[in-house]
Amino acid sequence: MWIIETLLISFTLYLLYSYFQNIQLLRTVTGLNRGSRSERKLVLQLLKMGISNNNIFHDLYIEKKDGTFSQVDVVVLTEVGVVVIEVKDYSGWIYGYGNNEKWIQTLGKKKYTFYNPIFQNEGHIRSLKSQLDVYEDVPYYSLIVFDGGCELKKISNIPNEISIIKSNKTIKYFKDILQNQNSYLSYNITRFRDVLNIGVENGGVKEIKSQHIRDLKRYKL
Repeated sequence: MWIIETLLISFTLYLLYSYFQNIQLLRTVTGLNRGSRSERKLVLQLLKMGISNNNIFHDLYIEKKDGTFSQVDVVVLTEVGVVVIEVKDYSGWIYGYGNNEKWIQTLGKKKYTFYNPIFQNEGHIRSLKSQLDVYEDVPYYSLIVFDGGCELKKISNIPNEISIIKSNKTIKYFKDILQNQNSYLSYNITRFRDVLNIGVENGGVKEIKSQHIRDLKRYKL
């Protein structure tokens, strides 16, 4: 009996140690109250695969030329370009067509629509490019990551430069693009960090977040 108890205690201590290690690692990039659980889980995946915390940016609010803000889930600076990530946490079946404004989530017999994440992430990339327009030759990668228990049932007509994956394929995606030497280039990564860090700081300002929510409501109306 004591052997079983010892094993249970050891396993519990291991889980607690791993949990606090993960929290400590995550805090090198973001706060535990920033973004969604799925976003923080993705950030942790990237850190564990060896991407520097200096090159991962989470929960950014990028100011646009009209004074409104674009909320970006995750941006990763790599040697082959800038990866802009939109994270979706859904259950059920997901149906989407590249050019349709609305995609569909089905839960049993119920259907719900949501804005095309391709269009959403394209808007994020445009906002980033407007802040970094002197670096027009730097490639941007649009990545849509679905987390949760959803199944990508039928996703079609997706442009070649856009990737849509489940969260368990994230590490493979980054390994694949980092091997893509054809698009390698050297760019002023410091300037990018400056802009992205401002975006992260904006995300911690309550007034900016409140303004963004108001702007979204006006847009929907």
